[in-house]
Amino acid sequence: MKQIKTLLIAAILMLGANQTMNAQAKTAHVDVSEIMTKMPAMLDAQKQLDKLSTTYDADYKKMVEEYQGKLKKYEAEAATVTEAVNGERSKEVQDMQKRIVDYRDNAQKELQQKESDIVKPLMEKVRASIQKVGKAKGFQYVLDGSSLLLADGPNLTMDVKKDLGF
Repeated sequence: MKQIKTLLIAAILMLGANQTMNAQAKTAHVDVSEIMTKMPAMLDAQKQLDKLSTTYDADYKKMVEEYQGKLKKYEAEAATVTEAVNGERSKEVQDMQKRIVDYRDNAQKELQQKESDIVKPLMEKVRASIQKVGKAKGFQYVLDGSSLLLADGPNLTMDVKKDLGF
């Protein structure tokens, strides 16, 4: 009788422990930044952004060189021309400064917008792949491993890369 009680208590404890283990959420991690930086579509997008940035930089440098050239010329001729001409030149130089600043600001905004337009669909594709792989492997939560202090558990990064085709 005493053995039956002991077996019954042990069975109840095992069942309770099993239920506790099943109640714990299954969690994995994935390194999203690694996936994004090595994703072929992202590498192509980065090349496009670099090319656009180079074009903006070249145009900006050209505008600055033109501005500096006019400024030197006007400073050298300032003593030999009338006050009215110097006033016009001063206004022209100020207008050029404003155009240069406006160009730089607009170029930065356009680059940021272009980057957002390119990265957003890629990020959505990665997110969908993470969800697909996580659900297929039975995980309830998949965390971004790049922001975790301790990532000791299943890493789905390679599985997500494989799902994305690289």
